[in-house]
Amino acid sequence: MRETIGEAYKAAMKARDQRRTGTLRAINAAIKDKDIANRGDGKGPLTSEEILVLLQKMVKQREESFAIYAEAGRNDLATVEKEEIDILNEFLPKGLTEAEIDDAIKAAIAKTGAASIKDMGKVIAELRASHAGQMDFGKASAAVKGMLAG
Repeated sequence: MRETIGEAYKAAMKARDQRRTGTLRAINAAIKDKDIANRGDGKGPLTSEEILVLLQKMVKQREESFAIYAEAGRNDLATVEKEEIDILNEFLPKGLTEAEIDDAIKAAIAKTGAASIKDMGKVIAELRASHAGQMDFGKASAAVKGMLAG
């Protein structure tokens, strides 16, 4: 994952694509910040899965900013956020559809043998292990709760 981002950064610099270069520089800076924080905690550098989580967080931040700018009528800033979201999404795995998410939840419930809301943590852990970077776990946990409750 690091190599892919690094190669894309070099290509963007050579192409003199300022938006892409800036976004990829921000990704690299965020990864280095997390690596330094992990080193202070006695952990190793970020794994590919942790980088995926970091990228998802960056996308979510930009989506929130995009919504705020669009609501305020600042289309220039909203366009910048949208372009950055598109660049970040290039490095994330393709997201699952609603039907695929429901199927994944049902499979995780069956695999873990979950019977009630008390088992929700097991199901979410299974989903995180098998579908990292492919779904919004906030929405998925609501769906899991609904399936386990009723």
